[in-house]
Amino acid sequence: MVLRSEPTMRQVRLATELRRLRESSGLSAREAAALLGVSAPQISQIESGLAGLSEERLRRLASHYVCTDESFVDALVAMATGRVRGWWEDYRGRLPTPFLDLAELEYHATCLREAQFLYVPGPLQTEDYARAVFAYRVPELPADELELRVRHRMQRKSVLDGPEPTPYEAIIHEAALRIMVSDRATSRAQLDHLLERSASNHVSIRVIPFDLEGFAGAASAMTYAGGAVPKLDTVVRDGPHGASFIDAEGQLTAYRELFRKVKAVSLAPRRSRDFIHRLTKEL
Repeated sequence: MVLRSEPTMRQVRLATELRRLRESSGLSAREAAALLGVSAPQISQIESGLAGLSEERLRRLASHYVCTDESFVDALVAMATGRVRGWWEDYRGRLPTPFLDLAELEYHATCLREAQFLYVPGPLQTEDYARAVFAYRVPELPADELELRVRHRMQRKSVLDGPEPTPYEAIIHEAALRIMVSDRATSRAQLDHLLERSASNHVSIRVIPFDLEGFAGAASAMTYAGGAVPKLDTVVRDGPHGASFIDAEGQLTAYRELFRKVKAVSLAPRRSRDFIHRLTKEL
């Protein structure tokens, strides 16, 4: 068996779910290995994402773990047997791994929801806006890496294009729309791009205005990626040391409710579009 040197985020998520199933069944790694007819180290390798497994073995494990959720097992099988080499793999070794993980997550997501308060969400950014954001980094990025990051961000937009685009919902605070990360021309072009995107049937953009009373959710920024089944949803949050990927069931429940609360106070898409249009007139 050839072990992977660097499992992808999707492979690690599959491994995590298999470990959770085993632990919920009360079986040790040694007991699971005996039921499958392999060694305990092989179970460890599978549960760390270093080794893959066939559909037949995965379904046997699910049976031994008394998992009766057929939709969930089918989704795990799809994760285990899918052989997609995404465009983001061209950046492996050239950009930090979380950039690749986020692109892979978005590619496989059944839906995407974002709440952002200081920046326009990545998939909605123009090239000049993204370049200004990356250029502000301290220490400054080498010119070639800065352009790599901009190019990568622009390619992430592919999930919103094509014959089967991913349903996308963004909630953006007025602060993010007004902050000029570059010059007026860049800000105007960014707002125009949001208006253009909002005209798509699969894209919903909502705005939270400054004058909304009682809004204390400015720390609720997140990307919520829907999985093939709710158990495989993922939340991404930016932190001082990079993005963190959250998939614990209890936390997912909390973030679903948090997104619902933020959405409830935002302007409806049509009113949001009018709001953004007014902002463009002010620039």
